Amino acid sequence: MSLLELGLDTFGDVTVAADGTPKPHAQVLRNVVAEAVLADEVGVDFIGLGEHHRDDFAISAPDVVLAAIAARTQRIRLGSAVTVLSSDDPIRVFQRFSTLDALSNGRAEVILGRGSFTESFPLFGFALQDYETLFTQKLDLFAALLTNAPVTWSGSIRPPLKDQKVFPPIEAGRLKTWIGVGGTPESVVRAAHYGLPLMLAIIGGAPSRFRAYAELYRRALEEARQPALPLGVHSPGYIADTDEAAKEEMFGPYKTMRDRIGAERGWPPMGRDEFEREVSHGSLYVGSPETVARKIAATAKALGLDRFDLKYSGGPIPHAGQMRCVELYGTKVIPMVRDMLG
Repeated sequence: MSLLELGLDTFGDVTVAADGTPKPHAQVLRNVVAEAVLADEVGVDFIGLGEHHRDDFAISAPDVVLAAIAARTQRIRLGSAVTVLSSDDPIRVFQRFSTLDALSNGRAEVILGRGSFTESFPLFGFALQDYETLFTQKLDLFAALLTNAPVTWSGSIRPPLKDQKVFPPIEAGRLKTWIGVGGTPESVVRAAHYGLPLMLAIIGGAPSRFRAYAELYRRALEEARQPALPLGVHSPGYIADTDEAAKEEMFGPYKTMRDRIGAERGWPPMGRDEFEREVSHGSLYVGSPETVARKIAATAKALGLDRFDLKYSGGPIPHAGQMRCVELYGTKVIPMVRDMLG
């Protein structure tokens, strides 16, 4: 296993003021930039911003926020987590991230996915019954753009392209592009077919149950005669000075977020016992730096990971708590994980 990259993800979860009222989205966005600047300062490898179009998450245009972060950072890699390609224009996505790559001196990445929410479909005028066709064809077009050469492409979702140049091109090399997958074999094989790194979103249950997907991905790469490519995991978590402090600070906000989404999807409210099970045996990386480092190292070994991204914004956790989490992740967790993995 190569040196494990350790990143952070956020959706810009809307936090609350001292009186319990939600903070303005504008303030949350400014706070996200401050969190990313701190992540750069303490040695985090990557910051990923998720795209959503709903009132509990502030980030709807990750690339714009990433450009602001690029102007205030030096070394941290910058990407999405994820970009909902199905309801976007592949050419515009490429142009936005190639622009970010230029402004950041080659630090841009993009993680493409279908997204786990559907608000973007009616917002941008797409039909949910076209879900599969939209993603399949748009990914095919995006993959063609990655060559930096004039593109010839045809499909049913837009007029064809003939020797079309797209600007700005990537200055050096190739835009690092991942496929974000929630856990379907077809999506894993698709990533291998296009020769793209795979990011597994593991948000519940034992991480080891995804070993079959890791093995499928590597086998599919071999069958497609592709070189070995990075495999990553995105999972939620939160770090404080002690295990008990981390759990107490996260449980209330995380339950608020989980129950709100659950009410939309028909899930029962989350109890403390379920939360504790996920912390102990599942995919919640919550605790002291030592506890979280041990759990990340175990997942990295079990799946053979090249990157692990911690989604540190779990509901309306106060900005101060998120800043402390970022600090501990960079100064404590990352060195300990690297030491554990040798």
